Amino acid sequence: MSEVSIGRKKEKCENCTKQVIHPFNTCVSCFGFCLNQRLFSCFILCHPCIVLLSACLACDGCVSENEDQRISQQNLDEINHVLALNKKCDTSKHKILVVSVCPQSLPFFAIKFQLDVPAAAKKLCGFLKSVGVHYVFDTTVAASFSILESQREFVQRYRRKLHNSNAMPVFTSSCPGWIRYAERVLGSLVTPHICTARSPQQIMGSLVKDFFARQQKLTPDQIFHVVVSPCFDKKLEAVREEFYNSILETRDVDCVLTSGEILHLMEQSKVTVEEVDSAPLDHVFGETSDPGMTRHEGRGSEGFLEHIFKHAAKELFGIDVQEIVYKTLRNRDFQEVALERDGETLLQFAAVYGFRNIQTLVHRMRKGKVPYQLVEVLSCPGGCLSGRGQAEGEGGRPDRTLVQQMEEHYSSLPVRLPESNPEVQRLYQDWLDCHDSPHAQQCLHTQYKNHTQPPSDMQW
Repeated sequence: MSEVSIGRKKEKCENCTKQVIHPFNTCVSCFGFCLNQRLFSCFILCHPCIVLLSACLACDGCVSENEDQRISQQNLDEINHVLALNKKCDTSKHKILVVSVCPQSLPFFAIKFQLDVPAAAKKLCGFLKSVGVHYVFDTTVAASFSILESQREFVQRYRRKLHNSNAMPVFTSSCPGWIRYAERVLGSLVTPHICTARSPQQIMGSLVKDFFARQQKLTPDQIFHVVVSPCFDKKLEAVREEFYNSILETRDVDCVLTSGEILHLMEQSKVTVEEVDSAPLDHVFGETSDPGMTRHEGRGSEGFLEHIFKHAAKELFGIDVQEIVYKTLRNRDFQEVALERDGETLLQFAAVYGFRNIQTLVHRMRKGKVPYQLVEVLSCPGGCLSGRGQAEGEGGRPDRTLVQQMEEHYSSLPVRLPESNPEVQRLYQDWLDCHDSPHAQQCLHTQYKNHTQPPSDMQW
């Protein structure tokens, strides 16, 4: 371990079993999670004061110079700049400002506003429009696309598993922290196994900059698209090269703001929730006959595992799974689910959250002892609701009371299967020209590459 002049306490790291180094609440090894295994030394140099884990993307030891510059633009100044330009007379510089809100952010606002989730969503929408935002969407429809595409890809991979060693296991692709770690550290051990379905955020980016732009008779560069997310790492995902249109010099997602940053924007505006008028969320077709806010199955992270498990059971084995029973292994963030028939295990999936459990998974994979066909991997313990952009408490640790309250608010929403969403089915036809079209492949999928660094002295 690198020698640093920081007092040490004999406590366990929040991510693994090693001794923690304060004030970071993690050990040196786990600082290598979303980067090139050189973070800790450069982190100290870049941030000599107390720094929270959520600030790690600011360190130029884990990102390139170009990435660092683009990430630095992912802040409130950027949206304020667009709002200021829209108030000037030069209409050639005006942008249509679109905000897409992740459903995992809405419970945060519900608690802060002391309202239920649908009412909080309307207050949030009303506030954003009061400051100059033109359209406010939620990303549930994009998550439905991501789930459906992941389901189809899993079945395809399963059917060719005997002829392709990279077909199984499949790793989910919605968590940018996990993807960063896989590409920069694990490389070919993992990247061929990552599901190619884009995350809900980036599918929403395609939807806004492609379908919605054409619907409004706009070019993509005339829209400034902001995503509100519980996760800091989503900023890094937004600046990936594959999500950039070099001809129009525009990104699918121009700026990611965390839930906490939006709350700070409200504080800057000096308005109270009571003063804000409620406004309904917008819909990409411009229609408002929506049955209300819904969620997907699962523990607050869109439920990829549950949806894929049920779909695969039906599609591959003709079995209707009504309820999934999890088996807890190491802890609540490492769980298994299995499909059995006549004593035979047909499917075995796992949900692996938090870096401590990801380390265990990778260790088993290196030894060839991963029995799963699919693993839902998330870098935050507890999943997306625990994202550091909204759940961070004192000392950088998650505010567990807040997280529990958010889980309760999120679970209060009714569940809607993505297959039963008529808006999704209509978009497959009107936007993508059917499920398997080249346009669908372009807008809903991506590829992951190896960016591994030379081996370091770090032991995993």
